[in-house]
Amino acid sequence: MTSLLLKGGRIIDPSQGIDAVGDVFIEGETIAHAGAPLGDVRRDGGLEVIDCTGQIVAPGFIDVHCHLREPGREDVETIATGARAAASGGFTAVCAMPNTDPVTDNQAAVGFIVRQALRARAARVYPIGAVSVGQKGEALAEFGEMVGAGAVAVSDDGRPVASAQLMRTALEYARTFSIPVADHCEEPTLASGGAMNEGVVSARLGLKGIPAEAEEIMAIRDILLARRTGGHVHLCHMSTRGSVDLIRWGKERGIRVTAEVCPHHLSLTEDAVGAYDTNAKMNPPLRTADDVAALQEAVRDGTIDLVATDHAPHHYDEKEREFADAPNGIVGLETALAVVVTHLVVPGILSWGTLVDRMATTPARVFGLPGGTLRTGSVADVTVFDPALAWTVDPDRFLSKGRNSPYRGKRLTGRATCTVVGGRVVHRDGGGGTGVRG
Repeated sequence: MTSLLLKGGRIIDPSQGIDAVGDVFIEGETIAHAGAPLGDVRRDGGLEVIDCTGQIVAPGFIDVHCHLREPGREDVETIATGARAAASGGFTAVCAMPNTDPVTDNQAAVGFIVRQALRARAARVYPIGAVSVGQKGEALAEFGEMVGAGAVAVSDDGRPVASAQLMRTALEYARTFSIPVADHCEEPTLASGGAMNEGVVSARLGLKGIPAEAEEIMAIRDILLARRTGGHVHLCHMSTRGSVDLIRWGKERGIRVTAEVCPHHLSLTEDAVGAYDTNAKMNPPLRTADDVAALQEAVRDGTIDLVATDHAPHHYDEKEREFADAPNGIVGLETALAVVVTHLVVPGILSWGTLVDRMATTPARVFGLPGGTLRTGSVADVTVFDPALAWTVDPDRFLSKGRNSPYRGKRLTGRATCTVVGGRVVHRDGGGGTGVRG
């Protein structure tokens, strides 16, 4: 049995209340020790020692929302390239959304993703199955078969579950399997034809806007349906102050609602669209500075449970269109950590412990996944990152096939240096730009 010693790092594990310099010792695929410095460790099966001095050692980060495009669009991403990009960004596991071609709405499709992920030998990939057959919003997919094949949640992300009756039924059915229903909150008739946030900037640019109410109407609908059914609704990529208020309202009443926010909605405003920059086009759109402030505070106080990337690669030619015609989405796996560090930890909005909780411990809990802890006997998924490494984003060096990032040329702080999955090192340094510790 091979062993791994992560030595001398600052161990932060919110699941155990640990924040101290020490060692993490891994035997095989499990955590054997996380805490006080160890003396000489000798193992007949071989021991690898990694010096983590000056770095943070944390439970492996988990991204519960990404798009890996396979099957159907392997030209823009595959499960293998996405899993390697995730590991490069410090993620030990990701959840793959089902808006593939064909849609991941059955047992065979889920099984295909599981097998491809095993072949990739990088970050773990957990499939999310579709709520409705073909994501058409008409008939429920077979949740039980998909869960049996490895699905950890259901979602029609990429489009909303427009029918309230279908959403109610999905929440009731998902309770049987103890999985969340993750919804893309968008009222279709309000959002139709919109390209960015509705407001002064959209008026100046002459672009049709998407009002905040398009998200908020569906958020409160989902919260009320969760109250009615007792099901667990997970609200994807929240973007407005109003949504934060509604989530807080639901949680105060004991409703089973959890929510995520993306790094780009925590750091960028509608002004990033600038001169029609399609790398700043996403859905939901970038909102106002007031919305960003509300989202940051919601991550701090736990109203929003976790940070997720909504990693959405596109081919260069697809983004090089008129703004209104370009597809929504950006890549995010390799910049997420640094964006959160730069825009929330460095200014003092989040502590390091809260960052680890929102990117590792809570995602594992909310989606019922292995990991999220360094407790003895737990799965050895570990993220080591340098909190002080400043680097310049260069998407041409990403391991993802996608290059559509609004952070190109931006100076960010914080970077994963070592990613361990099941006791095996799947990433060491490199990727995404050039940097220096400062």
